[in-house]
Amino acid sequence: MAARRKKPAAKKTARKKTAKKTTRKKAPAKAAARKRTPHLDAMDKKTLSLIETTADRVHKNINRRVLPELKFPIRSLSNVKYSAKVGYFELGKGRKARALSVNTVKSFAQTLRLMSISKEMVENDDFATKREAYYVSKNWGDAKFKDQPESDAVMDDIEALASLDGLSREQLRFYPEEHGGSVAGNLTVIDRDTETGAPIRIDCTSFGTGSYSIPHSVEHLKFETDAKFVLAIETGGMFQRLNNHKFWKTAKCILIEMAGVPTRATRRFIRRLSDAKKLPVYAFVDCDPYGIANIYRTLKVGSGNAAHINRFFCVPRAQFLGVTPQDIKDFKLEDATHPLAAVDVKRAKDALKNDPFFKAHRPWTKAINQQLKMGVRAEQQALAKWGLNFVIEEYLPRKLRAKKSFLP
Repeated sequence: MAARRKKPAAKKTARKKTAKKTTRKKAPAKAAARKRTPHLDAMDKKTLSLIETTADRVHKNINRRVLPELKFPIRSLSNVKYSAKVGYFELGKGRKARALSVNTVKSFAQTLRLMSISKEMVENDDFATKREAYYVSKNWGDAKFKDQPESDAVMDDIEALASLDGLSREQLRFYPEEHGGSVAGNLTVIDRDTETGAPIRIDCTSFGTGSYSIPHSVEHLKFETDAKFVLAIETGGMFQRLNNHKFWKTAKCILIEMAGVPTRATRRFIRRLSDAKKLPVYAFVDCDPYGIANIYRTLKVGSGNAAHINRFFCVPRAQFLGVTPQDIKDFKLEDATHPLAAVDVKRAKDALKNDPFFKAHRPWTKAINQQLKMGVRAEQQALAKWGLNFVIEEYLPRKLRAKKSFLP
């Protein structure tokens, strides 16, 4: 009888052990439930609406036995117009249509698949680099991309389509591989914690000999500053010199390194900062056709190939501080110059003949013709002829006292 009375106790113990095991299995589910739900802002909702509307239109046309088509803006200098009042290259009315056919079925499918990936990323607060977008297609069967230029071209088409609704690639959650430039000076950037959404204040005067690096997406950033202007600098070496000597402190400005033609993130950062705080932007680049017609022109008004996104990324408030062809004479840099190469001459002549921006501004026509006549170019570092810190002690202070002479 005693043995029989022990049996219920054994069952009770077993039930307890089972209960404990069940509790442990449910724990991860509870943790998952506490995961933060992504917040969709107005631009996210607009992006989702564009994708869903496009897919729905294609689906309805197929059901009606009508060949669906997608229309994209033509991205070239021939489809842009420039007005000094607007301040950047505006997209023209030229469009190209891609109808579903035997020849376009692959690119059509690729376009819709990438848009589907974009929808998932927006809904899950995620992103993909251009390289990742290429590799994601490797499980698409016959629709996969054969190389990255193919995926980049489809992505550019999708961005062009989205731009008609005021959206850029960043809103589609496809981010560039490269990060933005460096920033130093009188600026506090207000970012956010990616897990909690709590604000994070970043003081750009507190990086010692380093600097703040612009992230690949800047739409959520906010700014606090008492700076008088932004100095956008072409080369990393010049940026480091001005930062190490805290030129931003004496000039009460913000220094931003462009590192050549500024990335999308850098241009968007400068544009948002300039607009938010009504700050003028002064470009300090090399005196050569590339620095003028590529680096500065791209910063100021955008380009023909990117006409669909110029309104987001150009900086209409930008002005050309230097180095100018006239600076070569005024600062006696003739023996610190280099002859213009054939490619320089071609670039300068193309700017005078074909570029709407330079054709619209007589001071630029005069300056480029002056450089062609001189036949030379000068780098920022040429100013070191008069001493390593001549640019800080003499050149920039003198130029900043004569802002009316800045090229447009």
